[in-house]
Amino acid sequence: MFSGIGVGWLFRRKKLPMLSQVITVLIWVLLFCLGVEVGMNPQVIGRLGDLGIEATVLCLAGLAGSIALAWALWLVVQRKRKEANHER
Repeated sequence: MFSGIGVGWLFRRKKLPMLSQVITVLIWVLLFCLGVEVGMNPQVIGRLGDLGIEATVLCLAGLAGSIALAWALWLVVQRKRKEANHER
């Protein structure tokens, strides 16, 4: 990772128009390789149902937390806006 940061820093002034497409392709290749690795692991395949339930619970909990914190932040911002408008 640090070598990638270093290379990026060295080429920061260069125009690399194809870089985003190359990164996208590499991410897809990495995800494919991860899928192959998971598919070859009998322990993961055997527990796929349990893992799916756990993943769903984690996803819903993360979603609920994100919504709650975004709503709380929205309330704080609205309160600050009202206070700023009253001071004018």
